[in-house]
Amino acid sequence: MEPIRLLVADDHALIRAGIRSLLQGIPEFEIVGEASDGLEAIERVAALRPHVLLTDIAMPRLNGLMVAERVANEFPDVRVIILSMHANEEFVGQAVRAGAAGYLLKDADSTELELAIKAVVRGESYLTPAVSKQAMASYMELIGEPRPKVAPADPLTPRQREILRLIAEGQTTKGIANTLKISAKTVETHRAQIIERLDIHDIPGLVRYAMRTGLVPPEK
Repeated sequence: MEPIRLLVADDHALIRAGIRSLLQGIPEFEIVGEASDGLEAIERVAALRPHVLLTDIAMPRLNGLMVAERVANEFPDVRVIILSMHANEEFVGQAVRAGAAGYLLKDADSTELELAIKAVVRGESYLTPAVSKQAMASYMELIGEPRPKVAPADPLTPRQREILRLIAEGQTTKGIANTLKISAKTVETHRAQIIERLDIHDIPGLVRYAMRTGLVPPEK
C-alpha cells in the first residue's frame, strides 16, 4: 500500500523537526519534504505532489491561509491541514474558508495528528477537539447546515455517550483518559466503536451529532 506523502511547512526549523519526529514512527506516513515559507510551500507542493500539506498560519512571504487557498485552487488533490497556536473561532473559520481540510493546534500529540491526516486523506474534514465546539456554530453555517436542535439520545452505551460528550467539549484523548481514569488506548477503542456505530468519521460530525442529541448544548 502506498504511504501517505506529507509535506511540512513552518518557518521554524525546530517546529518542523518536532513534527517530523512525531510522524516518522508511523509506518503509513512518508515525509517527502519541508518548506520554510509560504512561497516555498507552494513550490514544493507543485514539485512533490504530497497527499497532505501541514502548514503553519504565520509564515513569511505567504501566510498559511493564503497557501491553503492557492493549494485548494491549484492542486485540489492535495489536502491542507493548518497547524496553529490559536484556538478560536475566527482562525478556524478563516482556515475553512481558505480551503483547509483540517485545523490542529501545535501542541497536538502524535495520535491526534495521525487521526487528522488519515481523516483528510479519506476526504473528510478534521477540527481538533480543542477548537471544534466553540467553532461549530459558525462551521455549520459555513457549510450550509442548520443550527442543531435537541433530539432524543442516540443508541450508544452510557460510557460511549460520556466519551462522545467529552470529545464534543473539546477534550483530547489524553484528557479524556485522565478524566475517566482509563487508558488512552481504551479511549481510542471507545472512539472507534462510536465512529463505527454512528458512521461518522470526523470530529465536526461527532460534535454536530452530540449537539443534535442533547449531549452538549448547541451554540447560541
